Amino acid sequence: MTPGSLRAELAQLTPSPDKVEAYIGDTYVLESVEHLSRLGFDPATFSRRHSLLLLKPDAIVARAVEPTLEWLSANGFGVVAAYRVPVDRHLARALWYFAWNIASPERRRLADLLVDISDALVLVVSGADGALPLPVRLTEAKGATDPRKRRPGELRHLLGLHNYLLNLVHSPDDPADVLRELAIYFDEPTRAELLARLGTDGDTHGEARRIAAELYASTPSRSFDRSSALARIARDLGVEEPSADEDCARLLYSAWDAGADLDPWSAIVLGSYVLPMRAGAQSQTLRPVAANDWLEARP
Repeated sequence: MTPGSLRAELAQLTPSPDKVEAYIGDTYVLESVEHLSRLGFDPATFSRRHSLLLLKPDAIVARAVEPTLEWLSANGFGVVAAYRVPVDRHLARALWYFAWNIASPERRRLADLLVDISDALVLVVSGADGALPLPVRLTEAKGATDPRKRRPGELRHLLGLHNYLLNLVHSPDDPADVLRELAIYFDEPTRAELLARLGTDGDTHGEARRIAAELYASTPSRSFDRSSALARIARDLGVEEPSADEDCARLLYSAWDAGADLDPWSAIVLGSYVLPMRAGAQSQTLRPVAANDWLEARP
C-alpha cells in the first residue's frame, strides 16, 4: 500500500488529521495493515468491526475480569478471543506514545511500577454494526479516564475504583488505533491465530476466565485505599503518617531519593492520589477522539 492510499484509508478510520499524518509512518500501523491484507482481511473492515480491551495489572489486582465480561455481554459486545499479554515499560510507552509527552515524570514512574505487578489480559471484542464503528462505541461506553466524568452504566463506573491513574481498562479510541494496538499486543503468529479464529464458535469467556485464574493465582488482591497505602509506607519507613497531599508526596520523593525499598503497590496507590499526573508540555500530542468528533467528520 502506497503512502497516498494509506493516507486515504486512515482518513476513513479516524476523524483526526493529525493522527492520519502520524500513523502513515507508524511501524505498528504499517505492520497490521500489511499482515491483514496479506491474509485476505480488509484492514478498514476489521478495525471498524472489532476492538481491543486491555485489562491492565490494576484490573487483575482488583479482580475485575468477571464484572467486565458480564458488562460486555449486557451491553451488546462479544468477546471473540482472549490473550495473556506480558507488559513492561516499553509496551506502556508504545501504547501511549502520542500522549505520554504530557505525562509527568511521576506518572511514568508509577506506571513503570504498575507493569511489574502482573501480566495483562487483552480481550478482542466484536459487536453488531451501528452508526459508529465498534471501537468508538466501546470507548464511549467504557467511560472517561477522569473519574469526575464517569457516569452510571459505564464500565469504569461499574468497576467502582474512581482513580485517574488506576483506571483498570484501556481501549483504542477509533479504528485507526485498533490497527496500531493490534501489532503492539500481538506478534505475527499470534495475530494469524487470532484471525483464523474469527467466525468460529468457542467459549471465549471461559478462556478469559482461565487466564484470569492464572493471573489471580500469582497476583494477590490488594487494597486501593489511600489510607492503607500510606499506613504501609509510613510503617516501613518508621515515620509518622502525614495527612496533607503535599506532605505525602514529599514522603514518596524523599524515600525514592534515598533508595528506600517501598512496597510497590502501596507506592502506586498513594502516588496516584498525591502526585501530579500531567506535565506542562502540550506539543505533538494527539488529542483523544470522541464519538462527536467521528459523527461531525462523517459526510
